[in-house]
Amino acid sequence: MPIDVIGAVTGVAPTSYLGGADAVASAGTVAAPAGGPGFATALTGSIDQLQGLQSTADELAVRAVTGDLDDVHDYTIAASEAKVTLELTAAVRNKAVEAFTEIMRMQA
Repeated sequence: MPIDVIGAVTGVAPTSYLGGADAVASAGTVAAPAGGPGFATALTGSIDQLQGLQSTADELAVRAVTGDLDDVHDYTIAASEAKVTLELTAAVRNKAVEAFTEIMRMQA
């Protein structure tokens, strides 16, 4: 998946998270970019956008079944966007759980 698609899904430009050498703090950890949204804010925005896409797809599905939708392709596109966004959200969640598990394993 191209990076600009991920930025479109999250609503945040992907380059805003790439701080380069300036983002590396003196202790060797990566610092958050100055002025950029935090991870929680980006994640919350992504989930809100996912809910919006799913509700749009649901609305178009009802309109298609009742015969009020002129072009069925609108529903197909909306459903595909919602599906891809849900798959991306699930993949990010799975990676976050894996990272948390690995951190807990390292502390033990």
